[in-house]
Amino acid sequence: MNNDCIASKREKKRKKLADFARSLPNCPGVYMMRMENDFLLYIGKASSLQKRVGSYFLSSADLGPWKQGMLQEIDHIETIECETEWEALLLEARLIKDHRPKYNTLQLDGKTYPYLAVTMKDDFPGIFITRSPSDPEFKGAKLFGPFTSSGALHRSIHMLQSVYKFRTCSLDIRADSTSNVFFRPCLLHAINKCSAPCANKISKEAYREDVDGFLRFLISKRSVMLRELRARMDIASKNKSYEEAAGIRDQIEALVKLDERASNDVEWQSEVTVFAQDPADGMHALQKALGAANDFRFIEAFDIAHLQGGETVAAKVSFVDGRPHKEGYRRYKIKTASNDDYMSMREVISRRFREAGEGNELYPDVVVIDGGKGQLSAAMEAFAQLENQPPLVMSLAKKEELIYLVNREEPIKLGRNNEGLKLVQAIRDEAHRFAQHYHHYLRNKKTFGDS
Repeated sequence: MNNDCIASKREKKRKKLADFARSLPNCPGVYMMRMENDFLLYIGKASSLQKRVGSYFLSSADLGPWKQGMLQEIDHIETIECETEWEALLLEARLIKDHRPKYNTLQLDGKTYPYLAVTMKDDFPGIFITRSPSDPEFKGAKLFGPFTSSGALHRSIHMLQSVYKFRTCSLDIRADSTSNVFFRPCLLHAINKCSAPCANKISKEAYREDVDGFLRFLISKRSVMLRELRARMDIASKNKSYEEAAGIRDQIEALVKLDERASNDVEWQSEVTVFAQDPADGMHALQKALGAANDFRFIEAFDIAHLQGGETVAAKVSFVDGRPHKEGYRRYKIKTASNDDYMSMREVISRRFREAGEGNELYPDVVVIDGGKGQLSAAMEAFAQLENQPPLVMSLAKKEELIYLVNREEPIKLGRNNEGLKLVQAIRDEAHRFAQHYHHYLRNKKTFGDS
């Protein structure tokens, strides 16, 4: 067969598969690409089967060397429709693990892909995303994966945390610990994403029910879960267990809203900055740039504002999953310094992190200081007075936008389009805006009185 015949045959096959893709529904699902003898080549997931499968067969498609070669082997495609993108994500992982298709195996071999681990041996099981499931800390844990999309997995787990309120921290929480009652939970509890077993806000039994519900969600359709929950709510109401019924009702509402939240919660906007990319991408890019081993969830940033030494103030802004958490914003009048940014930074760091330094509160994953090496050193002098140290502190200098880290001589310079830099710039700018707003308020109050 000459080259022209081969090319013509391939073009007919491409058009046939493209027509098939256009007939697919615009819904989440999993697609399985097979050869003529039904040999399974590749399994993938999609938020829209029609758009994702169709993208393979565009005449202009360039899928890279290994996937481009796969196209020539595809004879037909099977699909499984799913109710949600998370269901498609989990189904894809299960099918790849069971069947190990040729091109998925090529994709996975030699690379470290994320797993989902649920530490069932703990009094209060944690839910973690890890690329090292064989680590001792995950001995006895329930494992799901591997997942081919780290970003989709993180987004899904963060969304589901708003339903089941499981912990994602590495604290060793014991049900019989008398010190729990004195512990101050992190911001995830304040934004209703964690039930805070660390501070005795939930019983061991109730927490386990939530984790069991999360595990059932991983292997069930959402419609099945909703039917089960509505039946439980009816029973609780009939038994006059109104508090339990209300809790189940809230869980049902959160599950119903998952799709709406996923489609609408991709942008955040502060007063001065719009960061239109997925904040999760920025968090992962920043983690990579800083060489951090653990995922970021919670970032706090600090800035100092004054006018010729008058009315010196500090501001703290809080970001969870890359989005502003306004309830975590704080403003401070500086008491020990008038025109010294370094002394002001030492004071506000000491005041904010006194409880965390004594072990009675969690530190954020990252502390961002507005300024250069001097401001970072001033902050670290304050941290040095505390018994417990924060996991990561950085400063971001204006103009050149250099990142300074502790125990690193040379600053980190990221490209202007780096998503991690964009994120930390937005957080720094929000801290600056918040500090300036408070400073102007106090200055006007001093000038014009309380009228």
